[in-house]
Amino acid sequence: MRVHNGMRPHDIVILLKIIALKDESWQYRDLSASLNISISEISASLIRSSEAELIDSNRKKVSRNNLMDFIQFGIKYVFPIKPGPIITGIATAHSHPFYAARFSSSEPYVWPSHEGNLRGSAIEPLHKGVVKAALEDELLYKLLASVDVVRVGRVREIAVAVSVLKENIL
Repeated sequence: MRVHNGMRPHDIVILLKIIALKDESWQYRDLSASLNISISEISASLIRSSEAELIDSNRKKVSRNNLMDFIQFGIKYVFPIKPGPIITGIATAHSHPFYAARFSSSEPYVWPSHEGNLRGSAIEPLHKGVVKAALEDELLYKLLASVDVVRVGRVREIAVAVSVLKENIL
């Protein structure tokens, strides 16, 4: 039996991508191509997620309640955010278009990217492939931005993000 050495940030990205695929069938190479994560790391990630009971033992079906609990109550402690300098990038957290329409903020947050058009405080994404994946998958982008709200937001913002995550995960 392998020793579980803890979750890695991209494990959450992979699980959210599986959820974003809804009922579409997928293979490791599909996840690898869409997330810019090697097939071997996809495999290792799903093993870690299985050991953490975030995906079933066959590594195909996300344990949605467990994942939601982890995101809601643990992710900001396990993968905390320290906003960085003002840069140009892709909107995330409460700066994502969905949340920007609901909250006003003078401090935008962005994932560093040359493809972005918003200046704000830099937030390192859970994985470097997130920006490309988010630009290609609107639901994944919304889920990842929601996770960032949970990691960096205020109480009211977090409550809305948790509600959005529950709608899509549960």
